[in-house]
Amino acid sequence: MKNRKLNTLTTASLLVLLAATGAQAQVSDDAVRIGVMADQTGPYSGNGGPGSTLAVRMAVEDFGGKVLGKPVEVLVADDQNKPDVGTNIARQWLEQNKVDSIIGGSASSIALSVSGMMKAAKKPYLIAGTVASDLTGKACSPMNIQFAVDTYSMPKAGVQSLMNQGIKSFFFVSVDYAFGAAFQAEATKFIEAAGGKVVGSVKHPLGTTDFSSYLMQAQASKAQAIVILNAGLDQTNALKQAAEFRIARGGQAVSVFGMTINAVHAMGLDVAQGLQFTDPMYWDHNNETRAWSKRFMDRNNGVAPTYIMASAYSATLHYLKAVQAAGTDEGGAVMAKMKATPINDFSMKNVRIREDGQTMRPVYAALVKTPAESKGKYDYYTLKGEIPGEQVFRPLAEGGCDFVKK
Repeated sequence: MKNRKLNTLTTASLLVLLAATGAQAQVSDDAVRIGVMADQTGPYSGNGGPGSTLAVRMAVEDFGGKVLGKPVEVLVADDQNKPDVGTNIARQWLEQNKVDSIIGGSASSIALSVSGMMKAAKKPYLIAGTVASDLTGKACSPMNIQFAVDTYSMPKAGVQSLMNQGIKSFFFVSVDYAFGAAFQAEATKFIEAAGGKVVGSVKHPLGTTDFSSYLMQAQASKAQAIVILNAGLDQTNALKQAAEFRIARGGQAVSVFGMTINAVHAMGLDVAQGLQFTDPMYWDHNNETRAWSKRFMDRNNGVAPTYIMASAYSATLHYLKAVQAAGTDEGGAVMAKMKATPINDFSMKNVRIREDGQTMRPVYAALVKTPAESKGKYDYYTLKGEIPGEQVFRPLAEGGCDFVKK
């Protein structure tokens, strides 16, 4: 009788041990590795870059530093906004460093290349900064999730706002790569559908410092609105020089369809005041965003987070929750959990991830304050209202994503 009880206990202990061993084996290479790829030093570094890296590390810390009993490691790289550099980094991470997911936020050309690699490797590609709408459209992947906004949602809201003010003619100053081309193409569709007209456009290289010739062409077009379609330092320089040219005083509106708070800070409220655009996250929106942003700013030399940095945090935290829930870091299982589970954190509440990978988050209509209205550093926006994601993002049936059920 004693031997029978001993055998029963031994068998039970072995089963518990085997179960524990099996659970640990579900984490590949004894660690969960997240790669953070962005422009760390160039014209887009203020949008994401080191700030996004900090946000990712904060998410890992807030989750506890481990998942399924294994450490979470963060790898960081500067892709320099060059497709060959970004592609080589992603290849090395996948083949040599055994990265389990990549958080990307640089040039669209890099993201489109990395997306294909992540699809082949069956690893989650968490997009927090790159805004090419093709990443959830004709170049979609079951492994992509877009955590922020894209080149469909931003011009849609921007065009609606300008047309509501009676503006009918437009001239574009666009950055000359995939982001600018997609931005301009989408904006043109919205303008023409609403009865407006694009009277001209000009392209500029990434990293341009002198916009005078482009702005002179825009002025000469007599368009009612000159729309700057770029980001980062390019956007800051273009808007500063537009103010120096006193374009707005000549009766032409100067507008952007997307902006990060670091750009407003760089140009100053004297230049940026009155600009209207949409933003998915503002640090001073509510108590939760303020609390998180204070923690972030305490570690970021007092600099406020952009929506791209906040999206990197959301992507990381949601990913780690999914790994925990799935009991594995296997890409397919994790993606299934991420899409099945609403996002809940300081900036998003019960936000679903659509089948094509788009987070259906709300965005906010922002108006840049005048210097007199601002009560302190980074008190820059007045939020005019919330726009539901269903009204902003491209309808699922129109995206052309090949794996979406018809």
